[in-house]
Amino acid sequence: MLPVLRLIAGGAQNVAECVPSIKAEFGISDEEAEEIIPSGGLTVLQSRTHWARTYLSKAGLLESPKRNHHVITEAGRKFLATNPTTISNKTLDQFEGFKDWRSQSATGDDGIATNAVSPVIDDSQTPQDAMESANAMLTSALRDELLGLLQEITPQRFERLILDLLSAMGYGGGDVANGQMTKASGDGGIDGIVNEDALGLDAVYIQAKKYAPENKISRPDIQKFVGSLTGEGATKGVFVTTSDFSKEAREYLNKVQHRIVLINGQMLAQLMIQHGVGVRARTTYIVRSVDEDYFSDLSTKPL
Repeated sequence: MLPVLRLIAGGAQNVAECVPSIKAEFGISDEEAEEIIPSGGLTVLQSRTHWARTYLSKAGLLESPKRNHHVITEAGRKFLATNPTTISNKTLDQFEGFKDWRSQSATGDDGIATNAVSPVIDDSQTPQDAMESANAMLTSALRDELLGLLQEITPQRFERLILDLLSAMGYGGGDVANGQMTKASGDGGIDGIVNEDALGLDAVYIQAKKYAPENKISRPDIQKFVGSLTGEGATKGVFVTTSDFSKEAREYLNKVQHRIVLINGQMLAQLMIQHGVGVRARTTYIVRSVDEDYFSDLSTKPL
């Protein structure tokens, strides 16, 4: 991690530009550099360099102003100025961002379960615990990567993605044709409509806002959406954002009769992962156990 931080501080923009220098610094042979991780796709060297960059970013020492372009932060420069001899997970635990990421609970603030234990891998865990912890860390990193990509797509493409997600979740009978986007302008605060069922007996109205993480959806935004639903004679809506909702915005929903679901950035990314929208399975690990019934049958059969 220390060489990666130094290289990006020196002008390297991404992991690919760091790999040759990392290879030279650690004396890695060409043969070793070509070793592929078990799941395929990347070399061990590339994979570990990518994870080094991820860990440094979680600690707030690096940031990514755009995809595949990383820069050192002021905190990163101050840390380098202390002339560290190495960087380990223990080193990064002094930074709240990294510590929070590693110790986050299996269920986030948005109520979406990750089906995993706290993502910290150590020698006290069983192999099963370690796999679940590793999966939690992979999922957390994937959520962040998805949110970064969502910031780069156009508002129209973002609205289309929301329809794709709702379709994947079973709305409209799972047929994306049962959803539609409204016009880019003059939509009255409605960005899309999807049928709740395959027969189109009821409709769910959608509002999608692609905001920066620090720009939360406020109560007036929700009030405007409620007004748009009322104008359409609708009772059900989904408000989706890449950022989050203010406390006042969430509390306002308790005062209206409309049934509205709020989906913030973290929840959106988790739903995309769960329903396979914008992601794909790279590898599958199968954990096998002894089939007790099989051996029970054998013990009752004559030789």
